[in-house]
Amino acid sequence: MDLRLTGVGVGPGDPELVTVKGVNALRAAGAVVVPVMDTGETGRAEATVRHYVAADRIVRVVFALNERSDRARREAAWDAAGARVAELLRTHRSVAFATIGDPNVYSTFTYLAHTVGELLPGLAVETVPGITAMQDLAARSGAVLTEGTEPLTLVPVTAGAAVLKSALEGPGTVVAYKFGRLAAEVAAALAATGRTGGAVWGSALGLPDESIRPAAELLDGPLPYLSTLIAPARRDGRGGKL
Repeated sequence: MDLRLTGVGVGPGDPELVTVKGVNALRAAGAVVVPVMDTGETGRAEATVRHYVAADRIVRVVFALNERSDRARREAAWDAAGARVAELLRTHRSVAFATIGDPNVYSTFTYLAHTVGELLPGLAVETVPGITAMQDLAARSGAVLTEGTEPLTLVPVTAGAAVLKSALEGPGTVVAYKFGRLAAEVAAALAATGRTGGAVWGSALGLPDESIRPAAELLDGPLPYLSTLIAPARRDGRGGKL
C-alpha cells in the first residue's frame, strides 16, 4: 500500500458543513492529524473532527500557526510537524489532515504536504474540498458572491490594507480574509472606495460566539483573526450582467 496523505477541508466551524466525502476520508484514514498551536487549545478543525472521529484516532500536532515574526522558529516548527506526520505515515500508511475551510485555499495543508513529500519521496497527496468561510458567510447573510460575468476577488488582508483597497477599486465582489487585526484599515478602505453599503463581515461562523454584521458596524478595535468580509459587486437591477 502506498503512503497517502489526504488534506480534508472541514469547513469554517459548523460540523454540519463537512461533506460526506470529507467524513468518509477522515474515517478511512489510519490516523487523523489536527493542527494545534503551542498554547494547546482546541482549534476549529479539531472541534469539528471530534464530531465524526473517535478521540483515540486523532493526533494533535503543533504547528507555528501564530508565528509571523521569527522565521527560524517558524521553520523549526514546520520541520518538527512534518517529521511527526511522516512518522505517522510510516506507521499507519494513510493519514488525513483536517484543515478549516478548503485545503487548497490559504491552507496549512499546502506547506505540510510539501514538507512531508521531501521526507517521503513517492508520497501520494490528495485533497477533499471543503466549504469556505466566504460561502458560509454568503449563505448566512444573504450576500450574493457573483452574478453573470462578474469577477470574484479574494484578498488576504495580511498582505496589507493597500492590496484590499486596490481590489475594492476594481469590478466585481471582493472577499477579504484574515482582517481582524486591521479592522479599522478595512473600514477605511471600504469608505474610500464607496463599498461600505451592502458589505458584510462575520467571525466565528457556525460557533456559539458567531457574529455577522453589516460592514458599516465594523468595530475600531481588533476582531478575531479569522474574520471574513464580503463587499458585493455594484449591481444595476436583475440580470444586468448576464
